[in-house]
Amino acid sequence: MRQSGFLFLAVALAALMVLPACSKKEAPPVEQEIAPVEEIVPPPPPPPVVEEPAVKELEPIVLQDVFFDYDKFSIRNEFKKVLEANAELLLAREGAKLHIEGHCDERGTNEYNLALGEKRAKAVMDFYVAYGVPAARLSMISYGEERPFDRGHDEAAWAKNRRAHMVVKE
Repeated sequence: MRQSGFLFLAVALAALMVLPACSKKEAPPVEQEIAPVEEIVPPPPPPPVVEEPAVKELEPIVLQDVFFDYDKFSIRNEFKKVLEANAELLLAREGAKLHIEGHCDERGTNEYNLALGEKRAKAVMDFYVAYGVPAARLSMISYGEERPFDRGHDEAAWAKNRRAHMVVKE
């Protein structure tokens, strides 16, 4: 037994020597910095696409003419409403300019009719300015009897030719 005891002791000593060599050492704790979790904010949505309206061409302004009595340049009451409506259209369209043409019938001399046509155009221009249309947007000319609307030679034709014609320029 002695031998078996010795054997047992030898095995036990060998085991004691091997076991500590195989034992696992605890690894030192690894200190890792953990970044704080940032709140993920999605980017703002792109602004809505606003389609610009197609450039709409403005409808031309058509103003009514006014007519005068024979050998007169004062504005008749019935045409004051016409001029007011014309002025409102001009004021609504800031870029519009107005050219006022003074006309006469064929009776009288050329010089007289040019002067009378100018007085008619001036009377209309003064009305527009008094109404609030800036004078810088207005111009005038007299054609006298040179550009008749109606080429007839009677009172009906002459009445159509005694006028102030409005030409809008934008």
